[in-house]
Amino acid sequence: MLDSQHVVIFGGSSGIGLAAAVQARSLGAELTLVGRNRAKLNQAADSLGGARVVVADITDRAEVEAVFAGLERVDHLVVTAGTFNAGRVADCDPDVLLHALDERIAGPLYAIKAALPLFSNRGSIILTGGQLSDRPTGNGVAVISAAVRGVEALAGALAQELKPIRVNVVAPGFTDTPLFDVLGETSKAFLQQVAESLPVGRVGQAEEIGAAILFMMTNTYINGEVLHIDGGGRLI
Repeated sequence: MLDSQHVVIFGGSSGIGLAAAVQARSLGAELTLVGRNRAKLNQAADSLGGARVVVADITDRAEVEAVFAGLERVDHLVVTAGTFNAGRVADCDPDVLLHALDERIAGPLYAIKAALPLFSNRGSIILTGGQLSDRPTGNGVAVISAAVRGVEALAGALAQELKPIRVNVVAPGFTDTPLFDVLGETSKAFLQQVAESLPVGRVGQAEEIGAAILFMMTNTYINGEVLHIDGGGRLI
């Protein structure tokens, strides 16, 4: 279904991005994986039986543009890169908090702009939002909540501006990925607490979000959509 189509995945070395890469490869896709850690990228590429890898920080415009140098075509662009950049406004330097906007708004724009000349008419762009857009609960998530809500608004506008290229958003809830490694030894306890609060009684797995990304690639009638994969987290 994706035979000979080229998929570029920012954040493709682990977590949701790698899960999407595994599933895209199973459907015949050619892959470019982008991340900040070469060792992790090489390990991911080996697990896939080979893939093009590029080291780049999505917040660095020049590095993002270099990702697309030498490519002849892009069929699908997936952006899952982003850290859990949280902190209370009263306690943190605003420039530190605003890094969430660099990762989730500016970075994807750099990638989209660079990829546009290479897109086929059947192409798609898939960005990553999140449950915090609808449920910005707790302290320290004000700016990252604004960032993921901005991703949704950006995608809806670009779906019209970039036609016939499709633009969609996958919005995961709490998912067991390396994103939460920043919590250190408390990460498992935190995710367990979240799991007990969800209607489904568990947190998500990267493969489940990856499957949603593959759906957005292969269903050529879905456009301008935000697909929530959150175990019902927005309902509580």
